[in-house]
Amino acid sequence: MGDKHIYPIFDRILSRQDREKLLKHRAKVIWFTGLSGSGKSTLASALEKELYRRGILCKLLDGDNIRTGINSNLGFSDEDRTENVRRIAEVCKLFLDGGLITLSAFISPTKEIRDLSKDIIGREDFIEVYVNPPLAACEKRDTKGLYKKARAGEISDFTGISAPFEPPVNPDLNIDTSKYSVDECVEQILEVIIPKITY
Repeated sequence: MGDKHIYPIFDRILSRQDREKLLKHRAKVIWFTGLSGSGKSTLASALEKELYRRGILCKLLDGDNIRTGINSNLGFSDEDRTENVRRIAEVCKLFLDGGLITLSAFISPTKEIRDLSKDIIGREDFIEVYVNPPLAACEKRDTKGLYKKARAGEISDFTGISAPFEPPVNPDLNIDTSKYSVDECVEQILEVIIPKITY
């Protein structure tokens, strides 16, 4: 009981700011958008490791841990794509409230979908990274042969081929992964985010 007088924080519900102070950084959502094969997950994973090395706690969300879990019941219709991103944004919001930096790597192909995410998360906490190599570079990296199948008509509604991708108009960072190494890209991202996450 005496602890309540020593630590007045225990007299109230813990806030996001309390958790940020504990973790010694501000919580943000870093949203990587771009075509399949653009390098979103590669950059997000490399950034996660660099932030960890610096003592900054974060969580990476991408297709591997979302489509096989919380969104395993969703397909690729327009409605399901929107619901997929809506759920991702809600998860990001929970992590944000927990004081964590969240790295979210998803195609999120339309302005409407990205605006929905920004509105759920909060635009002041949403850092948009447009991973933007030429389409040819994305196709060259395509180890699963998805672009080839899409061009052959075997996959319908494939973003960049048979379904549109609407480029972000004013992202926090527009980065061409065909021109820079992963480490160089991470450095560019750090230049943008470090001022936003440090006290």
